[in-house]
Amino acid sequence: MTDYSLQEQVQTSTLAIVSLVSGILSWVLLPFVGSIVAVITGHMAKREIRESLGKLSGDGMATAGLILGYVQLALTVLGICGVILFLIFMFTVAGSTWSYY
Repeated sequence: MTDYSLQEQVQTSTLAIVSLVSGILSWVLLPFVGSIVAVITGHMAKREIRESLGKLSGDGMATAGLILGYVQLALTVLGICGVILFLIFMFTVAGSTWSYY
């Protein structure tokens, strides 16, 4: 018979859960804020798990939150750059047509 009270209980890192949930929310509800929260808490969770010496789990959740957050941030930056380039193009085209009048 095994005595389970002597075995260490491995808990899941709360920060890893927050990172994963924020990463998912960054794609569904809160694009910019959710991705920043996912990245920050993901790095904090990875450090917390590493320093716990096996007492905490959730490294995969933290990694997933980091990936979701970083990809969403990259897409946000690309989208902003695309809008800026579109506006520059439109003002350039509009400026060149106005000069004929």
